[in-house]
Amino acid sequence: AVHTLSQEATDMHENAREAIARFVNARDSAEIVFVRGTTEAINLVAYSWGLRNLKSGDEVLVSLMEHHSNIVPWEILSKINGFSVKYAEVNSDGTLNYEDFESKFSRKTKIACLSQVSNVSGVINDVKRVAKVAHDHGALMLVDGAQSVPHIPVDVQDLDVDFLAFSGHKMLGPT
Repeated sequence: AVHTLSQEATDMHENAREAIARFVNARDSAEIVFVRGTTEAINLVAYSWGLRNLKSGDEVLVSLMEHHSNIVPWEILSKINGFSVKYAEVNSDGTLNYEDFESKFSRKTKIACLSQVSNVSGVINDVKRVAKVAHDHGALMLVDGAQSVPHIPVDVQDLDVDFLAFSGHKMLGPT
C-alpha cells in the first residue's frame, strides 16, 4: 500500500483473516476467503471448483435436510455439466440416515455436501464421520456451517473437511 489508510485497511483485513483462521483452527490464514455469507460461499465452491471439475458421469451427494442454498447451485450446475445430484435420506425423527448417506458414495462421487447443524430442526450431523467416508472414496467434503459455527466449537482440521461455509452476520459480525 502506498497510502497510510490503505495499509491500515489491509492490516485490519489480514488481522481479521488470521483471527478467523484461529477461530476455526484452519492450517493457514490464506485458507480463509471472505464473501458476503454462507450462500455465496457455497455458490463460490459450486461455480468455481464445481464448474471446472464436475462432468458427465460424476455425482454430487447431498442430504434431504439441506438448506436450499446447498441444493440449488448443485442442481443448476448439474444441468450445465451433466453430472447427477444424489440425495441421502433423513429419518422420521429428522436425523440424517447415515447408512443411506454412506451407501450412496461411489467412485463417481466427487463432493459431498452436508449441513453440520440443520437450520430447521437443530439436528447436529457427524460431519467428521461423513468426511472420512467421502475421503475414503476420493471425494471432497463441503460443510454448511451457517448454524454450527456461531453456536458450537468447530475445528476444520479435526473434522477434516475441505470447505466450510459460514457467515459472520450470524455471530453479530459484518457480512
